[in-house]
Amino acid sequence: MKTYKEILQQLKAKNYAPVYLLYGEEAYYIDLVADYVEQNVLDTMAREFDQTVVYSKDLPGLDVATVISAARRYPMMGERQVIIVKEAQNIKNWEALQFYLEQPLQSTLLLFCYKYGKPDLRLKVFKNFEKNGGVLMESARLRDDYQVEKWILDYVKEYSKKIGRQITLVPPAPTLLATSLGTDLQKVVAAIDKLLLAAPEGTTQITPELVERNIGISKDFNVFELQKALVNNDVLKANRIANYFAGSKDHVIQKELVVLFSFFANLMIYHYLRSANPTEVASILHISPYFVKDYEAAAKRFSAGKTMRIIGYLRDTDARSKGVENNFADSKDLWQELIYKILH
Repeated sequence: MKTYKEILQQLKAKNYAPVYLLYGEEAYYIDLVADYVEQNVLDTMAREFDQTVVYSKDLPGLDVATVISAARRYPMMGERQVIIVKEAQNIKNWEALQFYLEQPLQSTLLLFCYKYGKPDLRLKVFKNFEKNGGVLMESARLRDDYQVEKWILDYVKEYSKKIGRQITLVPPAPTLLATSLGTDLQKVVAAIDKLLLAAPEGTTQITPELVERNIGISKDFNVFELQKALVNNDVLKANRIANYFAGSKDHVIQKELVVLFSFFANLMIYHYLRSANPTEVASILHISPYFVKDYEAAAKRFSAGKTMRIIGYLRDTDARSKGVENNFADSKDLWQELIYKILH
């Protein structure tokens, strides 16, 4: 099994395998590799004659045999032909590929893009895929906001290298982005690219204000500001943010409750940590070191017992927001009740 970085490295070195199968829930890396193959393996003239891009739904009967037949042909213009099969998750008879894999044509680069899932890897064709010279790559979706935040920081770091100018994200900008954009990397990349392009020439810092102006994520009305208001016992600010959430389609209550739950679940762990070293605390809680001070303050404000009760309030509010034992309370009512319980 190869990573996308390993595959791109081999492709750039013109070390081509005869068959590639890229699969997984995260489409971003699949498209990244497929786009590189489509744009770089053959030159412009050769692509006119020796490159074929086909969608599986256009194959007769979704049959891979048509693709195999094309893969057995020799290139017309140069040393190699490229065949890219997109949306390959619709193909039905993968076993037919086994016979081609036993003697693949080395002058053909055949690439399958299998998105939003994985094929049945128990099939013989996939068990022998790499043994027969094929390349497999799984593109897994990031699991949570913490992983997305780290990914965003790495992405901006790589961008900095490309342009030869160091750009940093000023906290809590990376956390705001990760929480608001979710785990779909194509959506994340589109937003980050928009942000970087919109930044004034010579910019070295991406601030929360810049995020708000260009991405539409408020630096004042977000779940992290709500957390801060709760920790600071700022009743007015907490209710102002909650009312804003209740009237905004971008702040679905269940989504914001997940973030609050994560904060108080981490706070429960924090209460029993032996180490006070910010770096160790950040590592254990899977948070940015920037937010360790928030847990220090929250631990003084909420005891372990109160924290446990708050976790119960959050669970109850989440259930009621989904209609469980709730016949009348809307999101505004639920927010107001939750904030009252947390602060009293």
